[in-house]
Amino acid sequence: MLEYDFMRSAFAASGVAAVLAGTVGFFLVLRGQTFAGHALSHVGFTGATGALLFGLSPLAGLVGFTLVAGIGMGLFGEKLAERDVAIGMMLSLALGLGLLFLHFYTAAATQAAALLFGNVLGVDSSAMLTLCILAVASLAGLAAIGRPLTFASIQPELAEARGVPLRFVSSAFLAIVAVAVAECAQIVGVLLVFTLMVGPAAAAMNLTRRLGLAIALSAALALAEAWGGLTLAYYTDWPTSFWITALSGIVFFGAAARRFAG
Repeated sequence: MLEYDFMRSAFAASGVAAVLAGTVGFFLVLRGQTFAGHALSHVGFTGATGALLFGLSPLAGLVGFTLVAGIGMGLFGEKLAERDVAIGMMLSLALGLGLLFLHFYTAAATQAAALLFGNVLGVDSSAMLTLCILAVASLAGLAAIGRPLTFASIQPELAEARGVPLRFVSSAFLAIVAVAVAECAQIVGVLLVFTLMVGPAAAAMNLTRRLGLAIALSAALALAEAWGGLTLAYYTDWPTSFWITALSGIVFFGAAARRFAG
């Protein structure tokens, strides 16, 4: 399996994306912002199709649109009702634009399918370098805001009283989520980003309440699911995205069952 260059590239790309997704996804679940992550993936589809329409790199459009949308979502603040309504409207507008872009550029149908369901076997060296740079920058940014982000996630009222800039922290975090979404979309597609970002994190939170261990476990589970999915896809010739989704579901429901049983 690893004697093929494309498989080695796929394992490297999925590994980078999975570790980032698992780490960022933990805070996404902790903060109750999984809807925002789901919405950002669909916004990214609009950015990618728009980039194709204008002859640009789909990855550039994906990252650009999700970054702008993520920062915009963060500026709506921490109030759940207002935030979710705004995110829902942004999602609807983005999907409408994506449909319009595809209408004007029907030749993008093949690329659109890859964006929707992922094409990890098609990651080239240039895209791999971009994924690595984005992942390192994102993890560095997450480490920089880690303490105030954790404080604001667990006790937002007390954090605000202590002077933590909640709006800035939220915007910075969702910008990082946007990059993680763009990376995951290269592996499982925009429709299945939820499975790699939220599934491992939710499973980890069912298995342990220790913060540091939960973050590490979330990243490890995401990595195991990504590599396990690739391996199963190679031997069965079934889609990689299906196997990653299936493994994520098995791990999540298994962890939930263990928690309820214990």
